[in-house]
Amino acid sequence: MDRQHQHPGHPARPGHPAAADRGWRTAALATLHCLVGCAVGEVLGLVLGTALGLHTGATIALSIVLAFVFGYALTMRGVRRAGLGLGPALKVALAADTVSIAVMELIDNSAMLAVPGAMDAGLSDLLFWTSLAGSLVLAFLVTVPVNRRLIALGRGHAVVHAHH
Repeated sequence: MDRQHQHPGHPARPGHPAAADRGWRTAALATLHCLVGCAVGEVLGLVLGTALGLHTGATIALSIVLAFVFGYALTMRGVRRAGLGLGPALKVALAADTVSIAVMELIDNSAMLAVPGAMDAGLSDLLFWTSLAGSLVLAFLVTVPVNRRLIALGRGHAVVHAHH
């Protein structure tokens, strides 16, 4: 039997089932990391836009901008701790997160718009919060395979891993 099956601490070989499992796990963790930043910005943008009575388009624009800001900031915080300066940390965040955040924003905002009345519901309305939660779950599920592919190509969150 292959020694790697007997010693789980050894790294898996490319093409080996354990390597494929680790690829999905890495992609899921990268997507979860991205989702945290996106969700903070998305929720804040939707809450502010709804509370201020902004038009749906302005509310979505605000949530998208804040999702990118918080997503990039979260990644920058980690790579800054690893010793990168502000400029290089921003470059890493842009390379690591842009596609992932863009896909998440496309999916979760499309889902929010697809639910009748979700964008017009008030902050105290269960429809608003369940639609938002569902849209973020859907965005996560769609973005995991995107991130897995990017990581396999040495892009996306693979750029961040070089600095940890």
